[in-house]
Amino acid sequence: MPNLIQSIKDNLTFLLVCLLIVVAIFVVASVTEKALRKKNSMPRTNSPARRVALVGVFSAIAVVLMLFELPLWFAPSFYELDFSEIPVMICAFAMGPVAGVAAELCKVLLKLVLKGTTTAFVGDFANFVVGCSLVLPASIAYYAKKSKKTAILGLILGTAVMTVFGSGFNALYLLPKFSELFGMPMDAIISMGTAVNSSIHSVWTLVFFAVVPFNILKGLLVSAVTMLLYKHISPILKKH
Repeated sequence: MPNLIQSIKDNLTFLLVCLLIVVAIFVVASVTEKALRKKNSMPRTNSPARRVALVGVFSAIAVVLMLFELPLWFAPSFYELDFSEIPVMICAFAMGPVAGVAAELCKVLLKLVLKGTTTAFVGDFANFVVGCSLVLPASIAYYAKKSKKTAILGLILGTAVMTVFGSGFNALYLLPKFSELFGMPMDAIISMGTAVNSSIHSVWTLVFFAVVPFNILKGLLVSAVTMLLYKHISPILKKH
């Protein structure tokens, strides 16, 4: 009984942390977007109904892409690459940071409905938060001044933020929380990294040799494809 109570307490605490972080991200996106729109005198180019519809479309595309994950030779099996941030990034570039964060959240929720979780929800929470650490800085930079140059700078900034924040967040919170809620000892998690890279022998070496290159690779690929696609998709999204 004490173990059950502790387990319930741990899960409720994790849920509360998730909700608080989700709300905080939406607040940052909303406040920043409103400030930039007021500063640049930018009217909304889409009606609320159209915005909701477009967020839904991009979320649906993202969740389909999320179902196709590619294993990486330098990382353990629980780090797999997908391209679901591409439609989310296009959505954020087209309609602003709030739409991007909303698409990121909807993507994760749809994935949970379709596929469930295999990581005690920690991986799904990580996908949202780390994804936002790429999408939010990039879309804010682009929203501040819409040009090809700021789009490129924003994507570089987003990749850098995701690499630094995502790596630190993995080491300090996500991996320990996954170990706790999933019931897998940290040594077992680290040994999965050691199996693909003998240099991995601790949480921080796992982060340095697996998470850091993973985030850099994902950021670069998402950025490159977004730049290739957005200029062709943007005119369609701006039509009423």
